[in-house]
Formats: sequence, C-alpha cells, structure tokens
Amino acid sequence: MEIPVVRNVLEANDRVADELKALFAEKNILVLNLMSSPGAGKTSLLERTLTDLKDEFKMAVVEGDLQTVNDAQRVAATGAQAVQINTEGGCHLDSSQVRESLKSLDLEGLDILFVENVGNLVCPAEFEVGEDHKITLLSVTEGDDKPEKYPLMFHISSVMLLNKVDLLPYVDFNVDSARRHAAKLNKDLLMLNVSCRTGEGLEPWYDWLREAREAKKK
Repeated sequence: MEIPVVRNVLEANDRVADELKALFAEKNILVLNLMSSPGAGKTSLLERTLTDLKDEFKMAVVEGDLQTVNDAQRVAATGAQAVQINTEGGCHLDSSQVRESLKSLDLEGLDILFVENVGNLVCPAEFEVGEDHKITLLSVTEGDDKPEKYPLMFHISSVMLLNKVDLLPYVDFNVDSARRHAAKLNKDLLMLNVSCRTGEGLEPWYDWLREAREAKKK
C-alpha cells in the first residue's frame, strides 16, 4: 500500500515569500518581521518608532493577531498605514496572508513595512513572509532562559531588543545570562536594551533602522 506524502507546507509558504521578496525589492521597501511572546511590547515599540521617525520615513504595518483590531487601531493612531490580519486561532502569519493584506496598503513610496507577527516564540520563526530581517523582542518580565528554550527564534534574527529594562529593579531577570545564551546561538545578533515606556535605548534601534534602510537602497 502506498502512503501519500503531503509536501511540506513550508515549501508552499516559501514560494509566496519569494514572490513577496521580489515585489519588495522592486519597490525598494525594507520589510521587518517583528516576533515575540505575547505582551513583550511589539505594539508599544511600533508606536514609539512610528511616532519618532514619521518625519524621516514613510512606514506601514501589517498587524497579526488571533482576534480584535486593537493593535491596528493603536498603530493607525500614529498616522501610519495599518492593516489587521486576524488568524482566528492561527499561531503565526504566513506569506499568503501577508500578500493578501497588501491589497489594503499603498506601497508606492513606502520606506519601511513592519509585520507584527502573532505573539509566539515558536511558529513565527519558521514561516518567511518576504522580510529582509527578523526582529525578536524579549522582555525582562519573561525568563532569561528564553533564548536557550526557543533557540530558532534567536538564531535567525538580526536584532534582539531586550524590552522593559526600566523594570529590572523589580524582576528576577539576569541580563548577562540572556545575552550569553543568545550570543551562543547567533554571533552576529545585535542586542539592544530598550524601554518602550521611557524611551531608554531607542536611539540605537533607530540608528539600526536607518542603516538597514540605506542598505536596502543600494
């Protein structure tokens, strides 16, 4: 008896992701895939970034979540374009969903497109969405062993933002340990300490965005 083999769903996803990469390259758009656990601060990071850099870049956001339009409304309040994808229980965004969402965005003249993925440290790391870089947020309200427990996410990211550092005096989180675990997984990983609430450490993040945008233009 022959057993039918279903092709890996990642293959189909990667084909669409490659199409998106070509589209974004043609339109010269820097695309960043933001990933983290729920509540780590992705939307807060976007609110600060979109507000502080609105005079430098034309930016848009694809918001992924299981339900509600709450995060898209917060992003839209900054004046940036925003479109919401509700996965209805899905644990990540895939490239087909992102492609469909682009119909609701004006891509002409766009400098940076952020994809705020569903809060999850596992599935989003496995699905390309046409991005140039993956950005992982880790908050100090989580365990400092998260890079060790969820290695793929940190291994494939370009930047790790350690968020909520203003809370360090009140939580049991070893920054050196978290950084050491992440560095073992990815020697090229840029690690920045930030607080989206106070604004601490955000300027180096903005500098990285400027450099990544310039690199995209070359």
